[in-house]
Amino acid sequence: MNAQVLSDQNLLNQYLSGDKSAISSLIERHSRRVRDYIHMMVKDRDVADDIFQETFIKAVRVIDEGRYTDNGKFLSWILRIAHNQVIDYFRAQRQDRSVSETDAGYDVLGTLRLSERTVEDSMVSEQIERDVRALVELLPAEQREVVMMRYFAGLSFKDIAEQTDVSINTALGRMRYALINLRRMIKEKNIVLS
Repeated sequence: MNAQVLSDQNLLNQYLSGDKSAISSLIERHSRRVRDYIHMMVKDRDVADDIFQETFIKAVRVIDEGRYTDNGKFLSWILRIAHNQVIDYFRAQRQDRSVSETDAGYDVLGTLRLSERTVEDSMVSEQIERDVRALVELLPAEQREVVMMRYFAGLSFKDIAEQTDVSINTALGRMRYALINLRRMIKEKNIVLS
């Protein structure tokens, strides 16, 4: 039977039965989507390639250990592993150095600078970014995940819903509560974001 018409579960069963080429077919089937997702998150092709390899190594390890349970959503599962690998990468980067606004691909303040930045502007901006990132880390895991995917990875709420295996309304609700919690923490900690 042609590997293209086999379901993900059939390929997994073949792999577990000893057909090592079946896992290659499964990886090939989903490689572009996973690689594109990772690259969109990290914005660096070499880093994305490394994370892509780590993602599938981890997936194969989980399958080999018998810990994968098929629910008909292999792609969602592999994308979740990729997402977690990306988060781990950013955590490691944050421990090495703080990520600048340019690296993160956004401006924390959402402002357009009409003049050159001074050293003081840079210091204030970096402090605000550290404060905001620290507050995001204090959010409940589901809210933190949505904020990271929306603001740091630039995903749409539709993509976030698919990646987290929830409805769009749930993803929007998590973002709403995350913003409410962030505003509350900013007020409680008396943080000035300007």
